Amino acid sequence: MVLPNITPFPHIALLLPVKSEIFGPAANTVEQGFFAAANSNSKRLMMPIRVYSDFDENTSVVAAYRQAIANGARAVVGPLTRNGVSALAAEKDIPVPTLALNMVDGQFAPQLYFFGMAIEAEARQVAQLAIQQGLHQAIIITTNTPLSLRLQSAFEDEWTGSAHGTDRGILREIEYTGDPAVFADITDITDTMVFLAADAENSRLIRPYLPNKLPVYATSQVFTGNGNVLANYDLNGVHFVDMPWLLQPDHPAVMIYPHPNPPLSASRERLYALGIDSFRLIEVMLAGNINTDLPLDGVSGQIRLNGHNFERTAIPAVFAQGRAQLGDAPASPSSQMFPAQAISPP
Repeated sequence: MVLPNITPFPHIALLLPVKSEIFGPAANTVEQGFFAAANSNSKRLMMPIRVYSDFDENTSVVAAYRQAIANGARAVVGPLTRNGVSALAAEKDIPVPTLALNMVDGQFAPQLYFFGMAIEAEARQVAQLAIQQGLHQAIIITTNTPLSLRLQSAFEDEWTGSAHGTDRGILREIEYTGDPAVFADITDITDTMVFLAADAENSRLIRPYLPNKLPVYATSQVFTGNGNVLANYDLNGVHFVDMPWLLQPDHPAVMIYPHPNPPLSASRERLYALGIDSFRLIEVMLAGNINTDLPLDGVSGQIRLNGHNFERTAIPAVFAQGRAQLGDAPASPSSQMFPAQAISPP
């Protein structure tokens, strides 16, 4: 890959694969959010922004990063994919504040930080919410997809971890492959919750077969927006966590940024919010105010720094009458819920 040389000038470099056939739509949405935040900044933008997009996240991320530095970049945001971030994280020479938009493990250069939408963090937060409700046993329902298994692993680690004591256990693990008969023997069990390690489509199929009195929790994967009330009725009573950007339009941070027009899907709106908060974080990093400006009340959640990871805490919500409502209601029977559907013989 050869990037054109330019006369160096101070700028913020945005490394996003907007030209990629696979990652382009997601990268373009992050870029939109980033510029929406930059253009809404009440203070004068510290320096211009230049987008670097002519690179392959699997093979030439480091070359693009080096070119940005040579061109005068004083801060870098990106790359976006796990492979791209892993490649950059292996570099020891990171000369400017750099915010990678995904999470990886390992040892890193001092100026390299990470921020992303790791769904595993939501699974851990869901476990914490259920613990706060005094629940002690969990039934985990998976769909045997890579994402579902990641959610299951993160939830189990938090649920059974020593940080919260040792009086919680996994009662059952159930794999749902389309046959609801696997739920036939689930009953209302005291101090027990269900974790749906599943997406919205599967969760809508599963939820009606679970007992009403059994608290059910999930991640933001179950929320596709409040537009489809009829479909969301099947999720009544399900507790989950998601971004203020999608759940809290009157949030002070949310109100000051323009929303995409026309609106995007919920998954794309989350990427847009990621772009907004990544701009706000790189501002904090450039100003050297990490220790004073955090936690940050972001549109994606409250953001704190843990080592080199900017971690966000989403806000709790629950489905009622086909709509997501703020708050994590007590884990008790809900008048909004419906009788569990009878399971037909297989």
